[in-house]
Amino acid sequence: MTSHQTGRLIGAIFGLVFIVANAGTLPTAAAVPLRLLAIAWFLWLFIALRRARMPRAGSAAPRMFGRGYVLVVAAEVAAALAGVLVINLVLHVPQATVAWISLVVGLHFFGLAVVWRRPSLRLLAATMAACGAAGLVLAACGASLAVIATVAGIAPGALLLGSVAWSLRTP
Repeated sequence: MTSHQTGRLIGAIFGLVFIVANAGTLPTAAAVPLRLLAIAWFLWLFIALRRARMPRAGSAAPRMFGRGYVLVVAAEVAAALAGVLVINLVLHVPQATVAWISLVVGLHFFGLAVVWRRPSLRLLAATMAACGAAGLVLAACGASLAVIATVAGIAPGALLLGSVAWSLRTP
């Protein structure tokens, strides 16, 4: 796989994880079909990614997993861990955790848009960050875990899977 395929595969994996992990907050009648749909969508994307023609490493595109990528991901991990600690140990609002993670993951795509010179990632960044922010507001308002997980977990997972699918249409 090229680095472009690998980058998209990472996005698809995280999209799948977001959906599968958060579907558990829904009633079984909704969670099971949603998980199966997410798995099928991921498998379709995996096959499509393996068959897709992507730019090779020697092309004019910037290096995908270089220093800039490492710095963006390191900042993401640090912000995610710090926020989770504050949410759980200081604020005692564990239902806000998924929303914080979605917000941080969304914001990290702004950094990747710059590092990878892919302005199209800004739309994914903004929508995922908005889902995370909405989830934080819902958690602060006392919404149910299922509602928070749907807005801040399942929707971002679908956005990730959808963005990978879209990227296959427009390399």
